[in-house]
Amino acid sequence: CLWSPTNLLFLTLTMFLGFSGGQITVTQSPSITAAQPGQEVRINCKTSSSVYNGNYLHWYSQKPGEAPKLLIYYTTSRYTGAPSRFSGSGSNSDFTLTISGVQTEDTGDYYCQSYHSGFCD
Repeated sequence: CLWSPTNLLFLTLTMFLGFSGGQITVTQSPSITAAQPGQEVRINCKTSSSVYNGNYLHWYSQKPGEAPKLLIYYTTSRYTGAPSRFSGSGSNSDFTLTISGVQTEDTGDYYCQSYHSGFCD
């Protein structure tokens, strides 16, 4: 099954609240990065087991005092309104968010969110 991006946001909240005791480990690197405007920035996300269907990995950005915003869903699909400089790649358990030509307004926190099984089985 496929979720619409709107449903993804709802299901993300459900998973964070309902499945926080799971045994999946998600590791992002680097933990902090600094870049000059115009540079390329890559953020890596590794999961301890393969994500559902090999591509159920989503990327969010968050600025202080604001809710997280969906950037990339299903590994490579850019969400409506996300700037074209954001792209996603990877599969199974190793994923990358790339910001090509980073801008000052891209300052903030970035999160990956993985889905492993359940609702669609």
